Amino acid sequence: MSDETGTPTGPTIRNTVERTATAVVAAAALLPSSTLHEAGGRIGVMPPAIKPVSPTMRLCGPAVTVHSPPGDNLWLHRAIYVAQPGDVLVVYVGAGHDFGYWGEIMSCAAKARGLAGLVINGCVRDGAILADFGLPVFARGLCMRGTGKDFGARGFINFPVLFDDLTVQAGDLIVGDTDGVVAIPRARAAEVVAAAQAREAKEAAILERIRAGERTLEVYKF
Repeated sequence: MSDETGTPTGPTIRNTVERTATAVVAAAALLPSSTLHEAGGRIGVMPPAIKPVSPTMRLCGPAVTVHSPPGDNLWLHRAIYVAQPGDVLVVYVGAGHDFGYWGEIMSCAAKARGLAGLVINGCVRDGAILADFGLPVFARGLCMRGTGKDFGARGFINFPVLFDDLTVQAGDLIVGDTDGVVAIPRARAAEVVAAAQAREAKEAAILERIRAGERTLEVYKF
């Protein structure tokens, strides 16, 4: 079903989400994922098998969470039109990793909507095209196997999703880069970003000391 604007609706779709503040997202976009993880108390690590399709890709934005039936990408299509500009689709597909859930056409649709990217614990296809497409895609790998579109299958949009022992909520801050993807709870995002900025400044000073000749053993008092 869709409303009068064409936005998908239904009992398992939440269209109203409280997102991480725009200013916090903008600040986080300048910070490494690993720094945010450390600054938050070593939190938020998404499965390390999820990596950018191209090493230069980076994404940052509030999460729109998707629980998709394995081997089916209909709910990903719906999520593109539930999400707002700047959002990151964060997709859980259970153990059905080895399907091409996403490709050139869906990247084109997401880019047209102004989305900030995709994070999925399954595979994607059209890898060579996605690498240069301009929409960051983070996935477990590449797989050409086609997906179904079962209109009777139940999926969820903007409900909590569980990746190993990490729960990602709609609106959480998502940052991905070469090291992987970190998810920061929305309620802590401003605090963690501020701590990460301080950590970056401290590490810059340490680098200067090492370049000047000090050893890490003395710098860290090991």
